[in-house]
Amino acid sequence: MSSTRTALRTTGVAVRAMLVLTLVLGVLYTLLVTGIGQLLLPWQANGSPLADGKGSALIGQSFTDADGTALPEYFQSRPSAAGDGYDGAGSSGSNLGPENADLIAAIQERKTAIAEREGVSPDDVPADAVTASGSGLDPHISVAYALLQVPRVADARGLSEQQVRALVESRIQGRDLGFLGEERINVAELNLALDELEGA
Repeated sequence: MSSTRTALRTTGVAVRAMLVLTLVLGVLYTLLVTGIGQLLLPWQANGSPLADGKGSALIGQSFTDADGTALPEYFQSRPSAAGDGYDGAGSSGSNLGPENADLIAAIQERKTAIAEREGVSPDDVPADAVTASGSGLDPHISVAYALLQVPRVADARGLSEQQVRALVESRIQGRDLGFLGEERINVAELNLALDELEGA
C-alpha cells in the first residue's frame, strides 16, 4: 500500500514538474527571447530580409538566367556548392581538398570563363571568384572581385564606370570588429542598389 502511494506521489511530482517546466521553458522563455529579439534586433530576428523582400541578406543568390549563364547587368556571386546553388537546405562546401584533381579542373574552368567574361587575364581573377565558401551560402564577394566586374556591369546598363565604381565603394563592409576577415561586399544588396540607381 505504501509503495503504491509512493509511486503515485512520485508520478504526481513528475507530471507537475513536467507541466511547470514546459510552461516556463517551452512557452515563457520562448516568448521572452522572441520579444527581446523583436525589440532590440528586429531586422536580424526576422531573417535579415532584403529590401525587395526576396531573400535574406545572409544567404547568397545566383544572378543567372535559366541556363545558368551570368546576367551581364548584374554583379556575380561566388560559386556555391550548396545543393543546386545557394540552397539553404543543402548548405555545404565541396569538401574537396586543394590537391583534388576535380577541384583544380573546376577552378581552372571557372577562371578561364570569368577572365573571358570580364575581359581580363586569368591571373587577375580573385580566388573568391572561383571557389565556394565553406557553407556554400556566403552572400559576399571581395572588393577586388566586385571592382573587376565594374566595366561589364556599367556597359550592360549604359552607366559610366565611375558611377558603378562609386556605388561599389559605397557598399564596402569593413572587417568584423575592425580586424577579423577582409573587407567585403554583399552582392544581393549591391545589385538592389544598382537597380535603384538605374531606376532613379
